[in-house]
Amino acid sequence: MRLGDVVREYKETCKGSKDGFPIVGLEHLIPEEINLKMWDEEKENTFTKMFRKGQVLFGRRRAYLKKAAVAPFDGICSGDITVIEAIHDKILPELLPFIIQNDSLFNFAVGNSAGSLSPRVKWENLKNYEFNLPDLAEQKRLAELLWAANDAKEAYKRLLTLTDDLVKSQFIEMFGCPVTNPLGWETSTMMRVAPETQYKGDFNSDVWLLNLDMIEQNTGIVIDKVMVSIDTVKGSVFTFDKDYVLYSKLRPYLNKVVLPDDRGFATSELIPLKPDINLLNRVFLACLLRSDQFVEYATKLSGGSRMPRVPMKEFRNFPCILPPINLQNQFAAFVQQVDKSKF
Repeated sequence: MRLGDVVREYKETCKGSKDGFPIVGLEHLIPEEINLKMWDEEKENTFTKMFRKGQVLFGRRRAYLKKAAVAPFDGICSGDITVIEAIHDKILPELLPFIIQNDSLFNFAVGNSAGSLSPRVKWENLKNYEFNLPDLAEQKRLAELLWAANDAKEAYKRLLTLTDDLVKSQFIEMFGCPVTNPLGWETSTMMRVAPETQYKGDFNSDVWLLNLDMIEQNTGIVIDKVMVSIDTVKGSVFTFDKDYVLYSKLRPYLNKVVLPDDRGFATSELIPLKPDINLLNRVFLACLLRSDQFVEYATKLSGGSRMPRVPMKEFRNFPCILPPINLQNQFAAFVQQVDKSKF
């Protein structure tokens, strides 16, 4: 079966007021996640593409990120999202999300994308994707089975979220609010204790290139380690290794902080921080930057409506708390134990 035989691209433009419609951008679609969990409301935007409840939102830019989710409501989305709806007498709408959110379709989309920096796939190409489709009765059985599996997966994710909350609670219990510093720890500016530097060592011919899209929100997990030829690395990038903490200054509310496990190149939207090991444990610093209090602080500072960024002057001069290093190391050991439990 060709995809275009059983589904269609939904094209509707919002011509009136956008008040009351949730807004979905590419940043709200989580890689390999079939449920839409994030969106904006009452936020200034230039989007006009409409979608309806039950349709599938497919991220057509950088399809290797595997972004496709079911719309739980009517709303407005980015032009880089293709809205797909089922033809009801051909395919069960409840099964469609699993047809779209799978490696086979994404591999096809990547192979048919055009553009070097931000490759996009057009619907005219995507609709030619071929797959096996059983009759409607079997589709119903499969949909029930797959949604039950998805519910089980979501239950495990909630447990993982609880462990992340445990780490945040332990941080506050041991060190207090890192912004207001109620426990009166010694402080120093961020630029003194975690200066912005670059890795000066050698690289192989193939290197890790880290973009913001590859970083999971709130956890800092690297979704996929993209390796490229060093000759193709161009533009605004910097180098790092496993001694760094990488902090995203773009849209700080997305809370993207990475503890890299290797050397590589990264987009300049990430701030390369190299903590002074005599003063700062890098796990401690990463948890400080991920804390709800710091995220709120950075978000309030950020300027720009569509692409807010943390102002570098304020970030560099932020008074970073400096509890005794042995206490930081004790906390870092706790975090590493929690990470083992999560794994």
